[in-house]
This record gives sequence, structure tokens and C-alpha cells, in this order.
Amino acid sequence: MGTPVFAVPSLKALVSDNQFEVLAIVTQPDKRSGRGQNETSSPIKQIGLENNIPVFTPSNVKNDPEFLNQLKDLNPDVIVVVAYGKILPQLVLDIPKFGIVNVHASLLPKYRGASPITAAILNGDKTTGVTLMKMDLAMDTGPIIATSEEVAIEPEDTTLSLSDKLADVGADLLIEYLPKYLTQEITPLRQNDLEATYVKTIQKADGRINWQEDAETLARKIRGYHPWPGSFTNFNEKVIKILQVEVLPENPAAPGVVWITSDKYPAVATSKGSLKIVRLQLPGKGTVAGNDLLLGHSTFIGTILS
Repeated sequence: MGTPVFAVPSLKALVSDNQFEVLAIVTQPDKRSGRGQNETSSPIKQIGLENNIPVFTPSNVKNDPEFLNQLKDLNPDVIVVVAYGKILPQLVLDIPKFGIVNVHASLLPKYRGASPITAAILNGDKTTGVTLMKMDLAMDTGPIIATSEEVAIEPEDTTLSLSDKLADVGADLLIEYLPKYLTQEITPLRQNDLEATYVKTIQKADGRINWQEDAETLARKIRGYHPWPGSFTNFNEKVIKILQVEVLPENPAAPGVVWITSDKYPAVATSKGSLKIVRLQLPGKGTVAGNDLLLGHSTFIGTILS
């Protein structure tokens, strides 16, 4: 059970490993996207179709008797969940003989919830990791089967780049420890709830830049909110996307005011320090380097972004 690109390495690892037989795939329904509002399938569904594996796309796991009966008929030993995106009810948790195993992108009990990778970047963490856990009814509270080694968060890492790294780590962890769990060589260990932290679900509005914040915080948000919801601000009543920045100690103007650096890049003052805009995107345009933007928009300097 999975949906986004993060789940792909784990599914591919299961499909290619002759220890396992993947009976079926469960993923979220096709969604309309793009200007043409064409229906697109999840990356997980595409892999299922390529490998002739049955794919189920229930819109409501809890209230779909036909799907639940199909799941019971499969009689699975275990269900593996990797970023499926829906809460599973107890009646689903009870179906497989060995329960449901989840690949979670943090070192639990830290960062329970839907956005652990983004949270690690927003909080300025130096390392993170992946946990293999047996799911229970509450959010990421189940006993731990195994945890990965710590994975370094590089200064330039975005949620996208860090997700790619952790997806591969999670797949390796799954293949190494799932067999040991199924043969009962491993007894899952209860989490210490006193050490638990929870993260919120990211909303589109979180991407709006508040220039009253300090430059370090904003730089982490710009990395953490890439690729979604992205980081954006208003310029001449149009929304522009800020894609890559560099923190500068200088603060020669009021928060939100654009100034020019010695190497001819635009920078924006914040409450503490400034952000040099390395790459950005104007509405309906491709990405552009900050210094190239000034060739056609010299009035950008001195503008107040909001």
C-alpha cells in the first residue's frame, strides 16, 4: 500500500526479491492534474501495471465492502505500507497474519505524522533516518521492528532530495528486516511515548514567505517546502516562486525590500540577515537565475515583496 515516488524503491525491492510474492497493490485513485486536468496514476499504480500485479484504488478504505472482501480473499501474510496517504481502520489492520508493517521516514518516536522529512529540514536537524514499524490504530505509535543508520541532512537538501535518499534507505531496511520479523527472529519494541514528537500536515498556505521572519528560518522553509507547496511571494501583484536562496548576514533594508548584492544578484532583507535569490520563477515562465532576472526586470531592486 503506497502512493508517491517515495514508495517506489520499496515496492521494486519486494517485486524483485524472490523471498516475496506481491499479491496486490493498493494505492490512491487517479487524480486530475495539469492545465488539461488529465487523469494521472500514482507512481505505485504504474509499477503494478508494468508488472501485471493487481491494483486496487479504493477512495474510502473503511467504507468499501467490495475492497475489504477482496483484501480478505488475498489472505496476505503481511501488508507493507509506504506513504499510502490514508488512515487504515482496525478491520484492515487485522486482515494479514503478521499485521501491517510501515516504512516511516524518521527515527521514531521523533516526527510522528504525515510530513517527517519536511519537519527535519524545517527544524534544522543534521541527521534523520527511517523506521520499520508494526502499525497500530494510532498515528505512528506502533512497536519498532528496526531503524536505519542516521542519514546526513546536507545544507542544500530539499524535501525532494532528502526523500530520494530516505526512500532507498527504507527499501534496504525493509528487505533486510522484514524476513526476520516474519520468521519471528525479531520482536518489535514498544516506542517511548514520552519522547514522541508530532508534525503537522503541510498546507498550501504554508508556502507563503513572511519576510518578517529571519533569513535562516526562511531558508530552511524554502528547502523544506520544495517541491510542495513551494515558497512564494508577491511581486507587482503577481506571485513569484523562490526556488533557491543563500543566507547573507547583511541586512541593509526593511524586511521584504529587495537590494542588489556585489555579484549582481537580488537579495531580500528579513528581520535578521537577508536571502540572496539564486533561482526563482515568474508566473508562466521557466526557472531563471536571480542575476539573469535583473537583465529584464531592473525595477525589481527596491521593490517590497509581500
